[in-house]
Amino acid sequence: MSISAAQHTIHIEQLRKSYNEQTSGDMHYIIKDVNLVIKGGEFFVLLGPSGCGKSTLLNMIAGFISKSGGQLKVGNIEVDKPGRDRAMVFQQADSSLFPWLTVRENVEFGLRMSKVPREERRAISDRYIQLVGLGGHESKFPKELSGGMKQRVQLARVLANDPAILLMDEPFGALDAMTRRTMQKELVNIWQKTHKTVIFVTHDIQEALLLGERIGIMSVGPSSNITDIYSNPMPYPRNIASAELGSLYDRIQSHFDE
Repeated sequence: MSISAAQHTIHIEQLRKSYNEQTSGDMHYIIKDVNLVIKGGEFFVLLGPSGCGKSTLLNMIAGFISKSGGQLKVGNIEVDKPGRDRAMVFQQADSSLFPWLTVRENVEFGLRMSKVPREERRAISDRYIQLVGLGGHESKFPKELSGGMKQRVQLARVLANDPAILLMDEPFGALDAMTRRTMQKELVNIWQKTHKTVIFVTHDIQEALLLGERIGIMSVGPSSNITDIYSNPMPYPRNIASAELGSLYDRIQSHFDE
C-alpha cells in the first residue's frame, strides 16, 4: 500500500453509537461493535435495509456524529470532527445547492470561501463541470436543472474541494431508473480517474453489485453491525445480467431473506 493510500485508509474497531436511551439499565445501541478496514482508494459499499444504521455509520466517518465507544481513525488520526479530507454527497441535492447561484458559482463556492484566486477557481470548476458531464450548463440555476443534473452539480462541487474520501448517502435514490444507471456509470468513471476512496450507502443489491469492489452487509437494527463482506472482482463496466453477478446477487439476497 502506498503512503497516500495508507493515510486515507479507514480503521474501525468495536465502534458503537447510542443516543443514551436506557430501559432498566440497558443501553440501546444503533450500531454496536462494528469492525472494518476500508483501504485508501477503494470503492466500498455499505448495504442494508432502511433503518439499519448505514447513514449513522457514514455520518460518524464524516465526523458529523460522535461515537459512543470504540475506535474510528483515518490513517493514524482519530475522527472526532469533520475534516477537509472527507466530503458528503447527500441523497437530495436540493438541500445542498444554493438556488441563487449558477452551476459554476455552486461548484466554486467552497473554493471562494477558501480564497482561491479567481483564475484558479475557474480552471478547477471547468475541470469538474466537464468531468461530471455538465459542460454548456455553467450559467444555469438549480431550478433549471433535472434531478440528475443537480446531483452532478453536487458531485462536482465536492470534487472541486479535492477531498480524499467521498461519503455518499444513497445519492441516486431519488432519481428515475434510467438517470440512476447513467449516474452509476459516471460515478465509476470519476472514481477511476480520481482514485479517491468512496464509501457508498445503498439498500439496493443491484446498485451495490454494479459499483462496489467490496460490499459490507449490515444487519437489521438495533445494535446493527457488519455481518459479512463480499469481494466483487468483476471488471468495470459491469453487466448486471452476467452469471457471475447473478450468483453473487443470490448469495447477498439470502441474508435479507433470512
